[in-house]
Amino acid sequence: ELAICCGNLFKPASRLTRGMLRPIVGSVEQRDEEQEEEGEEELRDGGVPFYVNRGGLPVDEETWERMWRHVARIHPNGEALGKEIRGATDLPKIPMPSVPTYQPTTTVPQRLEAIQKYIRELQYNHTGTQFFEIKKSRPLTALMDIAKEMTREALPIKCLEAVILGISLTNNMPGVERFPLSFQSQFSGNHFHHIVLGVHSGGRFGALGISRREDLMFKPLEFRTLMDLVQEFEGAYRGYWHTLRKVRIGQYVSHDTHSVEQIEWKHSVLDVDKLTKEELRKELERHTRDMRLKIGKPAPPSPTKDRRNSMGSPLRGPGSPIRRISRVERRPSGEKKVLEQKSPADMNGYQIRV
Repeated sequence: ELAICCGNLFKPASRLTRGMLRPIVGSVEQRDEEQEEEGEEELRDGGVPFYVNRGGLPVDEETWERMWRHVARIHPNGEALGKEIRGATDLPKIPMPSVPTYQPTTTVPQRLEAIQKYIRELQYNHTGTQFFEIKKSRPLTALMDIAKEMTREALPIKCLEAVILGISLTNNMPGVERFPLSFQSQFSGNHFHHIVLGVHSGGRFGALGISRREDLMFKPLEFRTLMDLVQEFEGAYRGYWHTLRKVRIGQYVSHDTHSVEQIEWKHSVLDVDKLTKEELRKELERHTRDMRLKIGKPAPPSPTKDRRNSMGSPLRGPGSPIRRISRVERRPSGEKKVLEQKSPADMNGYQIRV
């Protein structure tokens, strides 16, 4: 998988003109806080740090070389693999995936499947370097500009990038409500973070996204309740001997691509391992009601045309308006504790990444 991913990234030198990577450093607590506020869901991939491209695309030669050095460190045969790929003269031309288009008669489930197919074709990023910087505090219009860049560059992506792309590709589907759905799991003492885009339409729930694992991304639009959807993911985690610790669920995302609203990523934070099944069901039902209530609330006005043009910059200028929104009080989870599931003895020291 890494060989395929790196091969897809082997581009002509003309694209290596600018950009910068910074490794994620600091204490575990600092990285957790940065991870939640910045929106970089996998800053610590099971305890293994990775680089985030904070300078945009195209990247410069120094960034390119740093990525390959990181590949050599994280892959068992990374150095030899890198030399093999970079020294090849007959690498096949990588096709550019086409953004899905639909006929008026195309149903919502068919459209969602087409979007998921497109996300799959971009492929999961196994390089250890995230190419698109996603900051959760940015307004929706700026995040949609990043989504356009993803379709233009067609580079491999990670789970948070797939959520932003999924929002962009479903903006023209007013009958489909979208909301962030993130998970924190534990395996062999390490915590893992993952996020998908929850979808709701016609009284059914589903999900869009990307993952190393086939059953931790797309879910068809067939789950009657949010509880059913969460339990589907929880069962998938159990299949990899992961214990699901937390579930974070956001509010519905606006369909206005020029909205200056921020996405509400964590309207509800649920400690799954401290809740009984009935308590979890009640919390998820309450969150579902809260999401439905938001549909009737008017959204703030979109910016003027001149203002829209200035919102795409990743750097906030001195004249930019304050974009903070009032935070809804997070609901505390129940206090009942369940016994922690122990990992098999022969897996000590080995990390199954999801």
